[in-house]
Amino acid sequence: MPAPIRLRELIRTIRTARTQAEEREMIQKECAAIRSSFREEDNTYRCRNVAKLLYMHMLGYPAHFGQLECLKLIASQKFTDKRIGYLGAMLLLDERQDVHLLMTNCIKNDLNHSTQYVQGLALCTLGCMGSSEMCRDLAGEVEKLLKTSNSYLRKKAALCAVHVIRKVPELMEMFLPATKNLLNEKNHGVLHTSVVLLTEMCERSPDMLAHFRKVSLVPQLVRILKNLIMSGYSPEHDVSGISDPFLQVRILRLLRILGRNDDDSSEAMNDILAQVATNTETSKNVGNAILYETVLTIMDIKSESGLRVLAINILGRFLLNNDKNIRYVALTSLLKTVQTDHNAVQRHRSTIVDCLKDLDVSIKRRAMELSFALVNGNNVRGMMKELLYFLDSCEPEFKADCASGIFLAAEKYAPSKRWHIDTIMRVLTTAGSYVRDDAVPNLIQLITNSVEMHAYTVQRLYKAILGDYSQQPLVQVASWCIGEYGDLLVSGQCEEEEPIQVTEDEVLDILESVLISNMSASVTRGYALTAIMKLSTRFTCTVNRIKKVVSIYGSSIDVELQQRAVEYNALFKKYDHMRPALLERMPVMEKVTTNGPAEIVQTNGETEAAVLETKPPPSGLQPANQANDLLDLLGGSDITPVIPTAPTTKPASAGGELLDLLGDLNLTGSPVSAPAPQIAQPPFLLDGLTSRPLFNDIAAGIPSITAYNKNGLKIDFTFERSNTNPSVTVITIQASNSTELDMTDFVFQAAVPKTFQLQLLSPSSSVIPAFNSGTITQVIKVLNPQKQQLRMRIKLTYNHKGSAMQDLAEVNNFPPQSWQ
Repeated sequence: MPAPIRLRELIRTIRTARTQAEEREMIQKECAAIRSSFREEDNTYRCRNVAKLLYMHMLGYPAHFGQLECLKLIASQKFTDKRIGYLGAMLLLDERQDVHLLMTNCIKNDLNHSTQYVQGLALCTLGCMGSSEMCRDLAGEVEKLLKTSNSYLRKKAALCAVHVIRKVPELMEMFLPATKNLLNEKNHGVLHTSVVLLTEMCERSPDMLAHFRKVSLVPQLVRILKNLIMSGYSPEHDVSGISDPFLQVRILRLLRILGRNDDDSSEAMNDILAQVATNTETSKNVGNAILYETVLTIMDIKSESGLRVLAINILGRFLLNNDKNIRYVALTSLLKTVQTDHNAVQRHRSTIVDCLKDLDVSIKRRAMELSFALVNGNNVRGMMKELLYFLDSCEPEFKADCASGIFLAAEKYAPSKRWHIDTIMRVLTTAGSYVRDDAVPNLIQLITNSVEMHAYTVQRLYKAILGDYSQQPLVQVASWCIGEYGDLLVSGQCEEEEPIQVTEDEVLDILESVLISNMSASVTRGYALTAIMKLSTRFTCTVNRIKKVVSIYGSSIDVELQQRAVEYNALFKKYDHMRPALLERMPVMEKVTTNGPAEIVQTNGETEAAVLETKPPPSGLQPANQANDLLDLLGGSDITPVIPTAPTTKPASAGGELLDLLGDLNLTGSPVSAPAPQIAQPPFLLDGLTSRPLFNDIAAGIPSITAYNKNGLKIDFTFERSNTNPSVTVITIQASNSTELDMTDFVFQAAVPKTFQLQLLSPSSSVIPAFNSGTITQVIKVLNPQKQQLRMRIKLTYNHKGSAMQDLAEVNNFPPQSWQ
């Protein structure tokens, strides 16, 4: 066979290829020739062929068929063959392939070879791709070479030992005796690899870390580092005027590990760290690398306060560097240390704020995060001014994070309510739709709680959205505020700034414009429609216009708007007597929760377990008239007399029934009845669905009571005990009517304290016949796990003699057998 082409010629030929296909053709042709040569067992040109195969492997072409040829080259006695063979093994083999195990014996022989360069090849290969099995078999040879006096072999053996420790950590102790004299070597290569080995051992084993602290490793490292700093010019190790910066960085990292959480070690290295920090030249990038490692070491050990201030000042100088990478590293490091050394970092606040104007987006982000970390009560005004300017000019990807950060900082450090509101409104105006969803309810809560600022806020928001509905969060907050405090806007009661003259029609024009604007989202339209509805109780001259607007959206294609409009229409028609109370102004929203009473409100045919714990319900309505009766059945101890009200086709049911008015609504005007939706019941309330006996026979002895007897309406309670759960008392109510006319649309509601749970099942009818000719029955289930004395507040609503009647009463005379 003709002699194969040389590697240099192959490279030249491949570089002449004009297309990928042409290159691929050349490679395939050459691979075919190499395969043929391998089959012929041609030992003369095996080295050349493997070298070409490695080049093709580096280009991304498959070269796995040359693995065994690499092993043959390793077994050769020629150094040139071994060199290509070991290089091929490091590139083509790894521990996932069983072929590499065939190398173990060859590597062991070469580790004991008489030539140091052959030994070096074996050490490099073992340290590069040795598996755990190979490391176990050859660790002894590596340990012997680590003790040799040959510097060339010792540095390679130290790096190979690092690989052995990573693969087989339990072999770490084998290398411990050899580490004693490693740092006494004068050769920088040996020192460098020795520090790497010691670092690996300290990181992987707490026992080794404690051992090296005891044997005074820190003074040795300090001595080496001091010699590097104080030594004169050494051309062999000099890099940009600094003596061996790579070794200095490695020593600083090892000192950081040794000094972490150790007072004695930290004390021993304080002086040398101060020398490195003050004597290192910063004009070159090499010096900056050493200073950065020094700063990290100072911050990680138990260093003195003055030294930490020095480290932060170094990072402050980094912020003035022209190199973007150095500025980014400085900002990242300051962000990590700002919590522990806040005052020292504050001194560089102006430099950090200037980084917000950097063109690099990574530096901008880090500067923004660090700026928020620096905000406190003393500088909140100035920092917010800078951050608001940044919010106005930054890229869109920063706006959401920046707006959220300003919200949090303003909430935490706001000097006044007015400043807080102004800042949040500025964010909403600037960030627009980039503001996150939680910003709107948070601002609404802030405005609600700032009672003295209501007039000022609604006036500012009204002016902010005039003619511009593009900023959806701003429009949502403005719509809510105009709905809540529209009367303050029209009356011109603002004291904080000059009031504006606005009529009721102008306010409604704005809200209607929001409803029809193409820029308004569905949620925003919902805010606007609800605001218009609220204004029906705050405005006096435009109620008819409001009714017209609400009725129009009863046929909207937006289901959310349609449902709101239909329910609001029902308020105008069937529940107009409740409208002023239900649309009352929101109370102050308390953030801190306290333990208080609870109640469970039930409705005929519907279970509404509304447990009122510590915070007000979403509607937040607590008026002093009918809504108070609906939402606070446990409030007060006096029995409220029957209240005759305007006649209606059907009275209000439960306090939460405003949210489910569609059950009895007919847009055409004729009465329609529909079953109310059933809500998932608690497990204990579902025992009535079982087929086994439900009640205990022994409960038959519980005496019945008369819970209510007034105006011809009598309600009796009879008791039974649940067979499936002894803690459940089943109360059957029987309502009778002794008057000469029927009582219609009868609704029974009940509430119990928080320690109880209550379920009210559907009644047998809504009409109580006159002259005691019939009764209505309804079942109440009460869970009393703590066996406390039962008490109940009831509310009765019915139509009688053309009037809607309501009454509240307390029931406290429950027999002991019913709750014990």
